[in-house]
Amino acid sequence: MSAAGGEGEMLAQPGRTAGSKMAAWHRRALELVPGGAHTYSKGDDQFPRNAPALIERGQGCYCWDPDGGRWLDFGMGLRSVILGHAYEPVLVRVRAELERGSNFTRPSPLEGELAERLRALIPCAEMTKFAKNGSDVTTAATRLARAYTGRDLIAACHTNPFYSFDDWWIGTTPMAAGVPESIRQLTLTFPYNDLPAAEALFERHPGRIAAIIIEPVASEPPQSDFLGRLSALAHRHGAVLIFDEMISGFRFHERGAQGLYGVTPDLATFGKAMGNGFSVAALCGKRELMRLGGLDHDQARVFLMSATHGAETHALAAALATLAVIEAHAVPRRLSQLGQRLIEGCNRAAAGANLARHIRAVGHANSPVLVFRDEDEKVSAGFRTLFMQEMVKAGILIPYVAISYSHSEAEIDQFLGAFAAFLPTYRRAMERGLSTVLEGPVVKPVFRRFN
Repeated sequence: MSAAGGEGEMLAQPGRTAGSKMAAWHRRALELVPGGAHTYSKGDDQFPRNAPALIERGQGCYCWDPDGGRWLDFGMGLRSVILGHAYEPVLVRVRAELERGSNFTRPSPLEGELAERLRALIPCAEMTKFAKNGSDVTTAATRLARAYTGRDLIAACHTNPFYSFDDWWIGTTPMAAGVPESIRQLTLTFPYNDLPAAEALFERHPGRIAAIIIEPVASEPPQSDFLGRLSALAHRHGAVLIFDEMISGFRFHERGAQGLYGVTPDLATFGKAMGNGFSVAALCGKRELMRLGGLDHDQARVFLMSATHGAETHALAAALATLAVIEAHAVPRRLSQLGQRLIEGCNRAAAGANLARHIRAVGHANSPVLVFRDEDEKVSAGFRTLFMQEMVKAGILIPYVAISYSHSEAEIDQFLGAFAAFLPTYRRAMERGLSTVLEGPVVKPVFRRFN
């Protein structure tokens, strides 16, 4: 399933000269695009200095920079590329649709076909609306919940770092410039796996909370039937339960985290893996709520979503092809096997180097999380930067762990070999100081008030 580069291709060579093609394109991007990228997670401040500044193309689980350097990719398009870059069965379906046109004056039959497919897969998906990105569908979910309940407040789990670029969520972050204070006051937050904290919000704001929104699973699993009890809490107080399944959807289970954990939300949002990198997202939900965005009721109309490009046919075709592969090949099960191999390998190597208290692979096997701690055992962005820097030297891009169906045991073992070779450098950094081995600035959190 892995896709290696062709014979004679250049291996990754970080630290290229300022006169390279990549450097020239990078300078142009910084001049023309705020931050040099259209997604903050792809910005220069999120990577070590020696990382490639741009990626030109990808194939399978490898990608190439404009100077020809080849990289083993564990970022996979912000976790959106679940099957692999330029995955041929998806491209075949997309090419066929492109020959037929991409946007029409009335709906395409593909819109109903994909909605029907999602209804068969996702427990809550009685009705579906499509969009181009996750922010649009999560915002639509909160608007729908407010219309359905007649309430104004949203309770969001703040352990999950991102729901939307719209004001209702960005206003809760340190990067809230431009968001009116009146809007910021409308979103409340609580920690994951902390039911008493969520209960306290309802007690402090009786009759005002329209919805709870949460990623059902992220870096830690739900404990003590947390999701089921959260659902009961929401419904006991007349609120709507929304699952943000941008990451968990189709990666953790074919039926989403709601299928995996047996808790059906009122509304759920999907994207990322759904289209293997193509721009498609979905708001799915129970008919009782979703119909308010339609034409068959006599209540106040909800402007749910209405986007010119919301249902481009080639993107819907990509989703149909992607879901077909995910189901036919039990992709989540395969990702779990590879993720477990990575988790166990990392923890075994760290323990062998007497660094188990400083480096740990945790989380669900379908989306492992690597945690790096300093000499005082505090989570450290500096040591995480060192890790990424040393992986770049080994030809590996791994800002986080997003395993795809195109990865194989060979790629996992290649990473584990580089990881083991990196551990003595980690030890030196703790003994002599991080500045003795770190070659550039420390990566920064996306959500910060000032640069």
